[in-house]
Amino acid sequence: MSDRLTTRKADRTSPPQQPAGTRLASDRLLLDEIASKWSILVLGALCDGPLRFNQLRRALDGVTQKALTQCLRRLERDGILTRTVLPTSPVSVQYEITSLGRTLEAPFRALADWTVHHGAAVAEARARFDADP
Repeated sequence: MSDRLTTRKADRTSPPQQPAGTRLASDRLLLDEIASKWSILVLGALCDGPLRFNQLRRALDGVTQKALTQCLRRLERDGILTRTVLPTSPVSVQYEITSLGRTLEAPFRALADWTVHHGAAVAEARARFDADP
């Protein structure tokens, strides 16, 4: 009987185990969100400090208002950004990276450095591939 009580208590205190496929799917969805084209560019733009929506939009050449809005909402929902409504006329909003979002700075910086250091090699590989019939 004490084994049953111990097992039940352990079941209540330990986090529920997800099937491996479920965990992989949720991990993949999160990776898709934070590694999307606009998410990386948004976070890069916000690394130096908070920006208002239109400042952010101007900083990201080619982003549509809809794409930027959707990206910002996803990042806010994930706790990576905060959105602050500013008491201006007209009302404006400001976005800032959270402490959780700041943990992405080092991996994103490593990716940016990789592109700088290996961009020429990638361009050469593309040229070889494109020239091959």
